[in-house]
Amino acid sequence: MAWSKLKQQLESFLSPALHGRVEYLSTSYRYLPDKAGLCYIAVDKKNVLNMSNTLIRWYQTELEIKNDSDIQIPINNEEIEAVRKDTKGSVPEDRLKVIARSRKIAEYAKELLSAQSSLSKSNFTAIANKFLSISIEESIESNDILLNILALVDRRVGKKRILNMTEKMKLKHPIVQYFFELRLCTFENK
Repeated sequence: MAWSKLKQQLESFLSPALHGRVEYLSTSYRYLPDKAGLCYIAVDKKNVLNMSNTLIRWYQTELEIKNDSDIQIPINNEEIEAVRKDTKGSVPEDRLKVIARSRKIAEYAKELLSAQSSLSKSNFTAIANKFLSISIEESIESNDILLNILALVDRRVGKKRILNMTEKMKLKHPIVQYFFELRLCTFENK
């Protein structure tokens, strides 16, 4: 599909509150037709989705993620009980939560780095075409950062669904959280 047609279709799915604020931009190489151009998502005329972006934090290592104080990992009683069972009750109660959080953030870090690396290698056009051909639920549940973003700015995702996703968004990449917050702001302005 040609870029202009793809852009038109993506923009037709934008939430009405985000029309004019979110834009899909592309650069191409006139004399190198076999070389793919770069695609960006801009919010309020600023490119927010590209790997060299300074507005959104891109992690280089698992340790950076583990040490980021902005990341809040919710721990439930089942995870604490799993640690208690694994340690056969030999660990003090106050340490159980620390161990459970450590395990969960290690898992989260691996998923985040994996999603980030797949985004850097991804072809925006291919992902956008996939988004247009699958259900909105699949896009939301996906581990693909770009599919999550396209779903969050989609008009088919309403206020109730967005509000119900708050806990799930805490475990997503900062760029996905950025677009989630952007969408939340559209509801507050009404």
